[in-house]
Amino acid sequence: MKNRPLHQRTLFGIAGLCDGWRREKAFRSQAIALGLAIIVLIILQPPAWAAALLIAGLVVALAMETMNGAVEALADRLHPDRHEAIRIAKDMSSAAVLILNIANAVLAAWLVLENITLG
Repeated sequence: MKNRPLHQRTLFGIAGLCDGWRREKAFRSQAIALGLAIIVLIILQPPAWAAALLIAGLVVALAMETMNGAVEALADRLHPDRHEAIRIAKDMSSAAVLILNIANAVLAAWLVLENITLG
């Protein structure tokens, strides 16, 4: 798959997004959270830099959720039985998503509180 033309690589990426949506509830939840956040940002109208920061954080979380799903799918395929190394890889991948979600929740709460205080 290396060195394919850009349009083919783009199609692979779109296929990955479709697989994530179809197979992973967490991916769907992240995507829906991003959509809802955009709606709330339109309503609250925070400074552009703050909105961009939150959207960027949510997009990174969605990308990390995609990688988490890929790690889990590959690990389950290569070693379907329970194994400590597989558990650690899956848990650490999930922890990366958790860290991003906590950071995004803190940022979102700050934006809402800031809007209530100033609004």
